[in-house]
Amino acid sequence: MRTDTLSKMTTVEEVLEVVAEFDREAHGFYTDLIPKVSKKIRYIVEDLARNELDHVIKLYELSKSSDIREHLMDAILRPEADRRFSDAIQTPELGDDPDDQEVLQYALARQQIAIEEYSELAANTPLGPMHEVFSYLANEESKHKTDLEALYYEVVHSGGV
Repeated sequence: MRTDTLSKMTTVEEVLEVVAEFDREAHGFYTDLIPKVSKKIRYIVEDLARNELDHVIKLYELSKSSDIREHLMDAILRPEADRRFSDAIQTPELGDDPDDQEVLQYALARQQIAIEEYSELAANTPLGPMHEVFSYLANEESKHKTDLEALYYEVVHSGGV
């Protein structure tokens, strides 16, 4: 029973590393996509790349802050969404002429996974800087997903794909 409980735990440092890797991979993926996607969705892919880079910077600054440094080895409950989140670090190969709908579907799925991960992390951390950052990231991802859903609807139902 104790081993099972321990396997459900991780450290703040490990969580920050996984989250930063998730965002770094997404930034690279979206940056590479920018010249390949149609002009119709290019601005949203540019926004996605910029948002992911902002998250990486925020996480780096957080990990270096005195408020967090002393808590890096603190135990935290591993989110149930963690496996899907870790799997999402692997980005798909969409080729040189990616389909708008496919790009948006991937981005929407990735946003949902991030919302679940960050929401669980916020719920599993006490009030303070870590809780605030994970709550902020969950809210940011929710806003991004809402914007993407509107664009997806427009692209799919306008015959644009």
